[in-house]
Amino acid sequence: MVKSSAVQTTHVLEKEDKVNATISNDKFKRNEDGSFDLSAAPPFTLQDLRNAIPAHCWQKDMGRSISHLVIDVAIVFAMAFIAYNVNSWMLWPLYWIAQGTMFWAIFVVGHDCGHRSFCNNNTINDFLGHLLHSAILVPYHGWRISHRSHHANHGHVENDESWYPISKNLYDKLEPLTRMGRLSFPLSLLAFPFYLMRRSPGKSGSHFNPSCDLFTPGERNMVITTNACLIAMLAVLTGLTMKFGFGMMVNLYWIPYVINVIWLDVVTYLHHHGPQDGRIKMPWYRGKEWSYLRGGLSSLDRDYGIFNKIHHDIGTHLVHHLFPQIPHYHLTEATEAIKPVLGPYYREPEKCKGLFPFHLISPLFRSLSKDHYVDDSGDVVFYKTDPEFSIFK
Repeated sequence: MVKSSAVQTTHVLEKEDKVNATISNDKFKRNEDGSFDLSAAPPFTLQDLRNAIPAHCWQKDMGRSISHLVIDVAIVFAMAFIAYNVNSWMLWPLYWIAQGTMFWAIFVVGHDCGHRSFCNNNTINDFLGHLLHSAILVPYHGWRISHRSHHANHGHVENDESWYPISKNLYDKLEPLTRMGRLSFPLSLLAFPFYLMRRSPGKSGSHFNPSCDLFTPGERNMVITTNACLIAMLAVLTGLTMKFGFGMMVNLYWIPYVINVIWLDVVTYLHHHGPQDGRIKMPWYRGKEWSYLRGGLSSLDRDYGIFNKIHHDIGTHLVHHLFPQIPHYHLTEATEAIKPVLGPYYREPEKCKGLFPFHLISPLFRSLSKDHYVDDSGDVVFYKTDPEFSIFK
């Protein structure tokens, strides 16, 4: 195993008496200072985790899923109706933030459709997924397939699909604008539409191109169908603009769309970057050191306060990454069930101290400031910092 010198920082710094003894602590590999080495292979298997999850957590409840969807859609239309009729500049900023948050909630339900965790009928999954994602200009099948690749290769330096680390050689070759878009603030929080069009650094193609190497020949028609749905949505938006005016549509739709993009980029970035404790670094893998289990264990759970239920517990992410077929309304229970098995491999998220997750600002900015590239070689690597780069450039 080849490791960077940063291995010593991959610790769990909590006291050992917080570690559940389902798997004895002496089975977890330790660093020289006695802390746990979480870049090492764990003493449990994926099947051990699966066995710990209650059987009902795997069950998909169509009625429950539909109820979440109906509530989300009702809130979206109700807020748009109120904002349009009141049309007050005192109300618009609140509307933009609230509606953008609900667009993000809509995205998460569509995301569940893509994972087939919404219901057991894939025709319904795909139908609703197209409606929901097209409404916020996300290519349902294109993104569903690339997101499937992300889950299948999570934690792998080269094979992961989104928010993976850039090797030093590639980092040095990045065009300045690409580097800014990837790492600077606030451009990195607006990355998602550009990712859909051009993917991430080091990869080519587009989520809209049926011939992209993301897709197999058998998936070509799926991408074409999704593109047709997006064209239909753009036609709807054009018609609404002609009826209500450009300025009104900017307020009703486009600014909330941008807020939704910011939510998406922040949440998905923090899924895999920026442990709350700045002394900890997350491992990334290559070659024989990578496995589905070890890659998934590098995911982070977050507490989003009042937004946890609004965006369907998407912050409860580690168990989702390992078992994406579990419905969102069982993720919290499933997480509690596997904690005793995970032991120190579960990085307990810092609790939100109020309604809003201001505590996540620090790890976000710290990660953007320090997590720039990884070594070109090594099967277990950690982010390194470019001292000449500033996230505010």
